[in-house]
Amino acid sequence: MAGLHFGMIQLGVNIDHITTLRQARYRGQGNRLAEPSPLFAAHEAQLGGADGITVHLREDRRHMQDADVEALCSQVGVKMNLEMAATDEMVSIARRLTPDTAMLVPEGREELTTEGGLDVQGQESRLMDVVSRLHDAGLVVSAFVDADPAQIGACARVGFDVCEVHTGPYAHAFAEAGGDFRRSALRAELDRVAEAGGLIRDAEMRFNAGHALNYANVQPIASLAGIEELHIGHSIVSRSLYTGLRDAVAQMKRLMLESTHH
Repeated sequence: MAGLHFGMIQLGVNIDHITTLRQARYRGQGNRLAEPSPLFAAHEAQLGGADGITVHLREDRRHMQDADVEALCSQVGVKMNLEMAATDEMVSIARRLTPDTAMLVPEGREELTTEGGLDVQGQESRLMDVVSRLHDAGLVVSAFVDADPAQIGACARVGFDVCEVHTGPYAHAFAEAGGDFRRSALRAELDRVAEAGGLIRDAEMRFNAGHALNYANVQPIASLAGIEELHIGHSIVSRSLYTGLRDAVAQMKRLMLESTHH
């Protein structure tokens, strides 16, 4: 069941940075008028064509707050994807709020955003327990991993339903090469993501991707065989400052769908 592919590629919009902006002004305040509202942002993203909403509830609550995630899980009409560390606290929150997907990611206190994939291979036994507890609550469970065959094999053994491939190295190579696929380093990074996707599908897991994708580099990733969903945040929120969030989402979704028709 986990390996089935249901139609066209989907877009999950990460709205963490909506609350980054809010917390810059209202950190530590329970002001119901604090803005911008992540719930309003989620609705705008949905109107722009988002198939899902992604948020990361961090241990230090630097942007998303517990009340934000609770409101989103109960009031958003598309899929909710909760990025989370594999801790007892986060597992309890996910089991209580029941987002559609729980995505396990590494988490560092000093990082600005998630850097690098989860080391599944190095903690298989512990993650088996975490995945089992999330499955018991009826959740689809995803791992954010590097395009590394060893990590993908570990994900299959642990019992993940989804592998989201970390596209940061590809995005970096794209920027360094100016998008020129005649540059071997860029071709190699795209091939790594594609090969990882093949291994994920062979293991009957869902193949998703995300991190540092933007309007310039998204189409080669969106066109990969068997890819089901992209999670994109920073570039969409950045563009929304100029165009509005609904239009920024619609532009990204249009690029993704165009790439699958070529």
